[in-house]
Amino acid sequence: LLAKAESTDFPHEADAFTAKAQELMARHRIDHALLVAGTGARDQPVTRRIAVDNPYEAPKSLLLQVVADANRCRAVWAKRFGFTTVVGFPTDLDSTELLFTSLLVQATKAMTQAKPSTGADGRNTTRSFRQSFLTAYASRIGERLSATADEVGQEAAGEARSSPLLPVLAARDDAVRDAFEKQFPELAHHPTHISNRQGWASGRAAADRAALQGRQAVADE
Repeated sequence: LLAKAESTDFPHEADAFTAKAQELMARHRIDHALLVAGTGARDQPVTRRIAVDNPYEAPKSLLLQVVADANRCRAVWAKRFGFTTVVGFPTDLDSTELLFTSLLVQATKAMTQAKPSTGADGRNTTRSFRQSFLTAYASRIGERLSATADEVGQEAAGEARSSPLLPVLAARDDAVRDAFEKQFPELAHHPTHISNRQGWASGRAAADRAALQGRQAVADE
C-alpha cells in the first residue's frame, strides 16, 4: 500500500493508500499487544536510531516525531548527530520507520511539484517555502494519523468489550514512557518558526487533500 502511495501521481490515491496502511498497522499493533498479554510473554520497549538527513532536518524530525506518537512510540531528535532516537515496542518501531520513510518520499514529491503564485519556472524552490511546507505537512499528518489510530482503537474496543484492551495499551504506554524518560531525563523543547505563508498553506494542502477515507477504493484495487 505504501509503495503504491509513493508511486501514484494522484494525491487522492496516495492518501487512500496511506490511510489504509496506517489503519492496518494500528490494528496489527492492537492484535499483537493482546496476543502478548494473553500468552504472558515478556515484551519490552527497545531503542532505535533513525537518520534524519539535511536539508530541512528540523521539519523532517517533526514528521518522524508525529509518526512515532501515532504509533505509541516516543522520539527525540539529536541535531548534533543527525539522527532521532525512537523508543517503543519492536513492532511499533517497525511501523514507525516504515511509515515515516514513505511519508517523507510523498512529502518530497509533493513539495517539488508545488506551484507558487509567482516564479518564472512555475515552482517555488526557496528555502523558506520548503521549510514551511514540510513543517505544515508534518503537523497536519500528525493530526490525521492520530485520528486514524484513535478511530481504530475505539472500533477494536467496541468489537471486544470483554478484552482487556485499554489496560493492556495503557500498560504498554507506561512502559514506553518509563524507558524513554530513563534514557532522556532532561530534554530541551524548541519552537518551530514559519516564515513563508504560502509554503505553510501548500504543505497543509498536500497533507489534507482528502479526508482519511478511501477504504472502499483501496479494497477495490
